[in-house]
Amino acid sequence: MVALRVVPITTFYEQRGRRNKATATATAKAMGSSDDGLIGESLTSRYSDWIAESLDELPSNFLITDPAISGHPIVFASRGFLAMSGYAREEVLGRNGRIFQGPATDRRSVLEIREAIREERTVQISLLNYRRDGTPHWILFHLYPVFGADDGRVVHFVAVQVPIPRRSSGSRCASARGMLLGTCRSELRADSELGCDLAFHSFDDTDNRVLEAEESREASDWERQKAASAANDILSSLTHYSKFTGRVVCGKRCITDGIAPLSSSLTTSLGRIKQSFVLTDPHLPDMPIVYASDAFLSLTGYSRHEVLGHNCRFLNGPDTDVEVLHQMRDKILAEQACTVRILNYRKDGSSFWNFLHISPVRNASGKIAFYVGVQLEEGSKYDRNGLSPEMRQLGAVGAVKVAVRSLSSRVGPSRPS
Repeated sequence: MVALRVVPITTFYEQRGRRNKATATATAKAMGSSDDGLIGESLTSRYSDWIAESLDELPSNFLITDPAISGHPIVFASRGFLAMSGYAREEVLGRNGRIFQGPATDRRSVLEIREAIREERTVQISLLNYRRDGTPHWILFHLYPVFGADDGRVVHFVAVQVPIPRRSSGSRCASARGMLLGTCRSELRADSELGCDLAFHSFDDTDNRVLEAEESREASDWERQKAASAANDILSSLTHYSKFTGRVVCGKRCITDGIAPLSSSLTTSLGRIKQSFVLTDPHLPDMPIVYASDAFLSLTGYSRHEVLGHNCRFLNGPDTDVEVLHQMRDKILAEQACTVRILNYRKDGSSFWNFLHISPVRNASGKIAFYVGVQLEEGSKYDRNGLSPEMRQLGAVGAVKVAVRSLSSRVGPSRPS
């Protein structure tokens, strides 16, 4: 017989509880950070100020996360989830969902969830999570993306969690568990009589937790149906309240003018670049814009849906130099970078001199995936870090190239080549 080593798992639970409390305190102290503002606005900017109250009326256990914020944090936790997990809302918001995992959480299941997030698809899987006090519990984890109707981007992920109760004790697994437990107790009693200090009573309090954590549970059809129904109710509420802001969401990706949106992994990386730039796809007819930064929209006055799927020529006007346009076209055909000074026009008709740098962006295999165009209004000054406008511009180009190459090296080219 194989001897079993008794682990003082209560010590782990105590340490875990102290660690959770300390982390929550640190999170609360950091609530004045810029990320806190993003977390607070993640729902209200998309669905209106009433969305949290509406979601709190739903009886389901669920979380909402925002992949566009660094760390992919939780931006909403339902009352049902908080009651099930034992956490307070301030201990959850702003943190990643990995805080609910523990030593017996199946790593393969976690990787499957991460893969679904990266591929922006729905996944439903049995998962062992941990409550705030450290006790394990099995759930049916149902994750799905929520897309923006205007640009097809993933704006949120919703994670519905349905508890999976322990099945009938007459099952084969339960019987085997009872035999193992009885054998372990007999050995421990024998060792105790021999004077061995194995803390039997401590084991008696924790062995059910350990064995329950190790025994996989499968969700029933009823639990799967319950998760899917809850997911539909949540999506219905999100869709309804998104109409108040005009930033409508949907459960399936919407294609804008036939242009497939970039993956959320890439758009998240690009969103961290605080410069005015666009990405265009040379493999599509008329080389349309497939990504536009917030700074570009602010500079030109256009909204994102007015930009995506269109060629950059809408920035040109009656006094735009045709020779400069020909120069740009020739450099693109030669797959070379170029910098030009060109007169462009905003949506309101006002003009500005655009110090424009265009560069090809290659994927991990060395093929051109995009062209990036970084705009800089003439007259821009040094930033607070002492970088010149030209250096900031080149830095943006470099950041875009790193984002595209790092993504394509993991999941293959983002675009056909």
